[in-house]
Amino acid sequence: PARTTLLNHILTSHHGKRIAVIENEYGEVDIDGSLVAAQTAGAEDIMMLNNGCLCCTVRGDLVRMIGELVDKKKGKFDHLVIETTGLANPAPIIQTFYAEDAVFNDVKLDGVVTLVDSKHARLHLDEVKPKGIVNEAVQQIAYADRIIINKTDLVSEPEVSSLVERIRSINRMANLKRAQYGKVDLDYVLGIGGFDLERIESAVTEEPHD
Repeated sequence: PARTTLLNHILTSHHGKRIAVIENEYGEVDIDGSLVAAQTAGAEDIMMLNNGCLCCTVRGDLVRMIGELVDKKKGKFDHLVIETTGLANPAPIIQTFYAEDAVFNDVKLDGVVTLVDSKHARLHLDEVKPKGIVNEAVQQIAYADRIIINKTDLVSEPEVSSLVERIRSINRMANLKRAQYGKVDLDYVLGIGGFDLERIESAVTEEPHD
């Protein structure tokens, strides 16, 4: 998956940034053993990588995992990246940063980044869900501050342009960037300082329901 490529870029490149990555339990990032400098044993796996980054897998409570990272590794990372599954509704994770004092006091939500698969996005965006069930693909775009339109080399330019229009119909405010293999400058996805809950909620409310 493209998000895996992006995460591997974060975890293996010598970019000089200190980043902690929380990977959901179904994540598919396979960290090469030669890249691991140290590993913390415990309920959760926390690996310190040679490039100064941290990678851990959350199998339970996200709030507890963030707390464990802050307690054990405070001062060792400047950015925290949380990877969700391709099927995740981002709203509950976003709410965690505002509803949990234990989280809010130590970390702040800087931005939401969504990777869009150019080849398959329309299929997911146009999928009709049962009444009362949200379309996760639409939600992921609606809540995004940064949108990476990935795999643009696999579709035609008219298809990409049509997809951009569809994305803009859901989220007019997010910054868009085209990419191949999920590769973008890390400054595009870190230190955004752009998350605005009120703007996002109004955008979600305005999303038409056919």
